[in-house]
Amino acid sequence: MKRFLEVCTIVGVVTVAVALLAGVATTPALAQQRMEGIFNGHKIIYPSSSIPVPGRHHTNYFFVDSDKPQAGPPQGDETPGSIACVYELVTGPAGCPIDTSTNVPTGGWGAIAIVDAGYYPTAESDLAAFSTQYGIPQANFSQVWPGTKQPEVEEGWLGEEALDIEWSHAMAPQAKLYLVVSTLCNVGTCATDPTWAAVTLAAKLVKEAGGGVVSMSWGDPEWSGELKYDHLFSSKSAVFFAAAGDSGLGVSIYPGASPNVVAVGGTYINRDQNGNYIDEVYYTDGGGGDLSPYEPRPAYQDGVQDVVGSQRGYPDVTSDFCCAGIYLQGGWYSVGGTSWSSPTFAGIVNAAASKAKGSGAEHTLMYDVLANPTEYAADYYDITQGDPSCTVGFDKCSGIGSARTYNGK
Repeated sequence: MKRFLEVCTIVGVVTVAVALLAGVATTPALAQQRMEGIFNGHKIIYPSSSIPVPGRHHTNYFFVDSDKPQAGPPQGDETPGSIACVYELVTGPAGCPIDTSTNVPTGGWGAIAIVDAGYYPTAESDLAAFSTQYGIPQANFSQVWPGTKQPEVEEGWLGEEALDIEWSHAMAPQAKLYLVVSTLCNVGTCATDPTWAAVTLAAKLVKEAGGGVVSMSWGDPEWSGELKYDHLFSSKSAVFFAAAGDSGLGVSIYPGASPNVVAVGGTYINRDQNGNYIDEVYYTDGGGGDLSPYEPRPAYQDGVQDVVGSQRGYPDVTSDFCCAGIYLQGGWYSVGGTSWSSPTFAGIVNAAASKAKGSGAEHTLMYDVLANPTEYAADYYDITQGDPSCTVGFDKCSGIGSARTYNGK
């Protein structure tokens, strides 16, 4: 995938330059609404919500091949059963082929809270249709928002919301599921959207449910004042997850950069001509990874200081980011991005039921596993291919790696 989003921060002012390189196309009518590129032989279509704009949080998903609805799940896309099989969360056929890997996760506890922008009018029925398609138990689901005024519908965020609730529920169907939606503001003090009030409400709901996880698939380029928001992700009752972005290595994103968040990067599952799993690799200019210019190295990363130096490095972990099916308002779509990776990994951690007391405890658990070669080999896939930055052990491509069983999560 060609990098076409260059994010530059100069004297506190975020400037977004969209470079139209080879393989990327726009039309005058759609220039402000969508962008197209190529990933692994597929056309990818970025909705307007996923194009960084100064002062506005952006989503991290894209449509694959078409942004028009299909009658059924996209052929060749990963399913809850195939992902669970590859990551050894369920038993399945050798090679975990997509069509015959039908066993799905059955765990989950407490609550999963998804934070997004804009009311999602068909959330409950869409989630029900997705669950029925894959034999997943129906969700205990609620859509809520801070305050008394229902947020307006944000068309560009609907795909994000469908992706978040459907795949987090698929990985942990027994957890109570909340979609916490906020107003989307773009100016002045509203430039931190979805609003931090929604993040605070998500943490409160998870705490009231006895614990669980919060997933945030959106972000904005890092800025010097971000440290004052890190405390919002410090609840001892919730582990916070965030997307590491889709613009490749060296492009920053917050809240993914926060040391109080488990940042989830993006990788790709290779399959042979028979559909069998071969390996998982990183793609240059795919999932995000960076060294924060503002956040110092947290104690849990002391063991990887040869990679991160004195700064917070991310992602912490990774998950497949292309391609998956979602159900949205009567049709199916093929999508990808770390917006898929974050809720998927959050759901896996919830179902693992280690019940970590906050993100700090979860980070410590993960990095302790990394420090033990035997446990690391058993609990994570080490992603070493796809870019010169991908090395054995922790790296900026994929952090610790992708999930392998529920252990060490």
